[in-house]
Amino acid sequence: MRILNTRQMREADRTTIEAIGIPSMVLMENAGRQVAAAIEASYAEALEDRIAVLCGRGSNGGDGFVVARTLMQRGVEVSVFVIGALAGITGDARANLEILGRLGLSVVEIQDEQTWELHFSEIAQCSLIVDALVGTGLSSALRGMVETVVADVNASGLPIVSIDLPSGLIADSPHVPGATIDASMTVTLAAPKLPLVLPPGEARVGEVVVADIGIPLDIIDALDGPRLELLTPEDLRGLVEPRVPDAHKGDFGRVLLIAGSRGKTGAAALSALGALRSGAGLVTVATPASSQPVVAALAPEFMTAALPDGPDGQLADGALEAVLELDADVVACGPGLGRGDGVRRFVRRLLQDGTGPLVLDADALAVLADTPGELLGREDRDVIITPHPGEMARLLGRSADDVQRNRLEVATEFATSHHVYVVLKGYRTLIATPDGRVFVNPTGNAGMATGGTGDILTGMIAAWVAQLLDAEAACRLAVFLHGAAGDRATAEMGDVAMVASDMLAHLGPALQHLLQPRKVAGGVE
Repeated sequence: MRILNTRQMREADRTTIEAIGIPSMVLMENAGRQVAAAIEASYAEALEDRIAVLCGRGSNGGDGFVVARTLMQRGVEVSVFVIGALAGITGDARANLEILGRLGLSVVEIQDEQTWELHFSEIAQCSLIVDALVGTGLSSALRGMVETVVADVNASGLPIVSIDLPSGLIADSPHVPGATIDASMTVTLAAPKLPLVLPPGEARVGEVVVADIGIPLDIIDALDGPRLELLTPEDLRGLVEPRVPDAHKGDFGRVLLIAGSRGKTGAAALSALGALRSGAGLVTVATPASSQPVVAALAPEFMTAALPDGPDGQLADGALEAVLELDADVVACGPGLGRGDGVRRFVRRLLQDGTGPLVLDADALAVLADTPGELLGREDRDVIITPHPGEMARLLGRSADDVQRNRLEVATEFATSHHVYVVLKGYRTLIATPDGRVFVNPTGNAGMATGGTGDILTGMIAAWVAQLLDAEAACRLAVFLHGAAGDRATAEMGDVAMVASDMLAHLGPALQHLLQPRKVAGGVE
């Protein structure tokens, strides 16, 4: 599902109006009716009392007028308040304001804080507030009286339903510029916007409902500009083909994991089990010889291979030659390897001399921090990196806080300049591709902030690369299922007690749930 910025949303509106012939008045009508339907679906009890609709003077306010009219015509008591002079309302919003007047619904004009204080006590007695103050047109922080309005509305304790965006958020940035509505639900029009899906803005939006207002999906898909998408089950479901009855393990790929070292054997096992639980037919863990007996004892389902190691229990010279003799469709490297000189030389040579898809994580990224220029993909070889913010910061020579503040820009720039796929882990994991597209993952939770969860993801990505033979599709599917399994594990164990291995048992149910067709009115999707 595509995420749009302000310019793209305006272009989608314009194309729909001019090329398709759907009038702007119809789009506004559709928007208001969809918001009203979302309120009816989620806040039925609130509709038994009075609803307050707070409107600005632009198109967002016009949407609010349609919401008020729709609810009124369905028997709901509605009070409408306009923040600003009624005389400044024009276009479709003016037309819908005048319709309210002809239907006998009076609108309260509030032009100063004294008038606001006079009417706020009335608003506070309502059961729900509709926020139609400012939509996607905002480009800077709210100023003046509207700041007071936002503060009072937030302090009311009432559920708040925002139209398109909570007032105060800016469509082109996930950051919170100042005072903003703290919505219980946001009904966004046609497509999600950036602050609805990325922190810190998404903490202010509540439940997000994407309303179809009549803009064709083909128009949204064809828009120029940044290509940012939200992962959805509908988009991912078709990636997994049913297995035929006569399938055998060789049909589902051979994964080679180069992982583990003395004291870090658990990382290798978690990564291998993540690959197996993601459907890989054969998984081999290549690990330092001194760690092989320990790794082999951790699970019977994966194979192991011993690599030359040194006194520190980490890889030594000769390891690459041993790896190149092993059969694999995809290689993943890094979990628990350590950061010694032998590991550093191994990873650099693996990048230079290896063939086939490569997934790099953890220590394999840490040893490249001084020479990130070596981390390059090739036309004949997909390279996927899966850093957490600290690892990404070391590759860039920046702070982890800086990476967190600029996650989208950092992931995109590194992916395009190094021709690699970047899976920037964390809350709302990002997948950036070499051609500049970015996918936002909506699954996952704070319970996954524990050692080992990233190792599982490395194995999962490798397994899906081996099966799908498509690096981008593998990253999208693995990241979504990884978060979904984490959500299931946390629901069972709680976000404090959950450990990484709890996720493994939930990978299968997460996949099964993804594959179930979604029920829609009149049938299934």
